[in-house]
Amino acid sequence: MIRSITTVHATASAADFEKLAALLDSLGFERGKGWNDGPDKGASFLAPVGNLEIFTGADAAKDYTNLLVEVSNLDDVHAAVKKAGVGSVGDVTATNWKSRVFKLEQGSFRVTFWAFDAPQKYAYQAVEGDLHVEGARFGIVVSRFNQFITDRLLQGALDALHRTGTKDSDIEIVRVPGAFEVPIAARTLAQTKKVDAVICLGLLMRGETSNYEHISSEVARGIGQAAQETGVPCTYGVLTCDTLEQAIDRAGLKMGNKGFEAAISAVEMVALKRKLAAKR
Repeated sequence: MIRSITTVHATASAADFEKLAALLDSLGFERGKGWNDGPDKGASFLAPVGNLEIFTGADAAKDYTNLLVEVSNLDDVHAAVKKAGVGSVGDVTATNWKSRVFKLEQGSFRVTFWAFDAPQKYAYQAVEGDLHVEGARFGIVVSRFNQFITDRLLQGALDALHRTGTKDSDIEIVRVPGAFEVPIAARTLAQTKKVDAVICLGLLMRGETSNYEHISSEVARGIGQAAQETGVPCTYGVLTCDTLEQAIDRAGLKMGNKGFEAAISAVEMVALKRKLAAKR
């Protein structure tokens, strides 16, 4: 009978709303379907796993909020939250249940981020990339065609890289005429071995002919082949839209920014590659 659980928080101002939404984006929450009703608007964020816990006996959770978010690297998340300047950020402290926590408070939004001191032993142990990397270099290939949209994707990608610890000196931007030229530039850039990942950005709009289907499938296949042949992650941030409105929505309006998402994926893949290499 129960379909989902949603916790709702109101921010004090539109500026606080935008800051908090940007922070949750950068931490890896998946965007859900938001809403905009004139003066009021909301953003939905989907967590990969949700739990409802109740307890009795020892006051194990008395010092924490009733919204807890488990993260993979607490220190990195703590640094990112403090840098975002969203609200009041507490220090990282130890608990009596073999974990560490810190609290974020912004008006009615009160959340505790936490992580176990040591990896928990499950039936399986997943290896995941982190959303923060040090010393990584990224290439961004972006098409000039439909530049008023692709520039928004580029700004979203740069925002994501800056939020996850990448310096401007470690970012190389390559511009190509259109989306069809993105794969070859991505592969050429990856073959230099001077970048750890390539972020591919562009826009394909459906026209009155079948040209759209042919080009979009070739672009997707080419980006995938570039990654497979070079071993360098190449993430897909090329919009394939029926209308201009859809493109605007996916370049930072109603549906998030796909350039931001492609950059976050690149960061995670670089971190994952490092972990897998260390395990070998």
